[in-house]
Amino acid sequence: VNASVRKSSRSVSSAAVAMAMCSTFCPRVPHYSFLGAIPSIRSIPPSSPFRLSVRALSSPAQASSSSSSPGKEIPGRIGFLGLGIMGTPMAHNLIKAGCNVTIWNRTKSKCDPLISLGAQYKSSPEEVAATCDVTFAMLADPESAVVVACGKHGAANGMSSGKGYVDVSTVDGATSKFISGHIKGTGALFLEAPVSGSKKPAEDGQLIFLTAGDKALYEMVAPFLDIMGKSKFYLGDVGNGAAMKLVVNMIMGSMMASFSEGLLLSKKVGLDPNVLVEVVSQGAISAPMYSVKGPSMVQSQYPPAFPLKHQQKDLRLALGLAESVSQSTPIAAAANEMYKVAKSHGLSDQDFSAVIEALKAKQ
Repeated sequence: VNASVRKSSRSVSSAAVAMAMCSTFCPRVPHYSFLGAIPSIRSIPPSSPFRLSVRALSSPAQASSSSSSPGKEIPGRIGFLGLGIMGTPMAHNLIKAGCNVTIWNRTKSKCDPLISLGAQYKSSPEEVAATCDVTFAMLADPESAVVVACGKHGAANGMSSGKGYVDVSTVDGATSKFISGHIKGTGALFLEAPVSGSKKPAEDGQLIFLTAGDKALYEMVAPFLDIMGKSKFYLGDVGNGAAMKLVVNMIMGSMMASFSEGLLLSKKVGLDPNVLVEVVSQGAISAPMYSVKGPSMVQSQYPPAFPLKHQQKDLRLALGLAESVSQSTPIAAAANEMYKVAKSHGLSDQDFSAVIEALKAKQ
């Protein structure tokens, strides 16, 4: 994987292209199948708004470096499936950028705020996929991801050659490959793109996309990833993005469990846990997660940014991944048990920092 990893930091020019193409200040582009046959450059009238070159909105230096490549077409109609803690702000950022967004969610009432901002609504994933050039999906777990993509009235039923499906859910590699097979069986392209980041980064457009799959689709949707995130990585074959996300969340879950132990131990020996948070934030082990969540953990408050049930799910999947390659992960396994205890105490929908309550319960 290391040899194939390609990091692409946030591109101002590509985000600008996406916003220009989506902007209500620009004329609506005529519909072309964005991954299908594209008319040759010479056959498109000079006045056509569809062909917007990346060079047109780049700095002179960027324009010079890309002068040998033709402009990239940007899909005009974007679908978004799943409007939970993460999906809603991601879709909102696309709408705010002026994109033509069509949405779906199991509970329609969650769609209403975005509809009021200009989003269109369809009653099934199939209808969304059928009417959009590229469809994003942000679902809670592997089971939901499969049903929404491949089930009755699922997105795959609305896919066809020239369309793309981007699954930004956190699932295991086997699930991602299963969904990819169904999508690609329709002639469409598939990209897995799980995100690193929680509610606040999603709201601020600061997510990190861990993508794998069809490179052509990655390049096509890059401007939209730049709207929703601060960086993106292309990791090669389907499954690599899922694996990277599970490894990252395995580390994060273990870190939070250890941090919880530290907070409780500091208090037990007569130290101020708030001072511990400050000390940690200034040292080599500093992490934004500790500074952001530490103060509320001291107050026993856990407003959900990343629900505990999802962290435990990711640990479970990561442990399964480790077992599949015979890699020992005793620390993650111990952390997983803590999250399971926290779930048994009714904390599933609280933030994953509520895992500290599992340790309090043992006192």
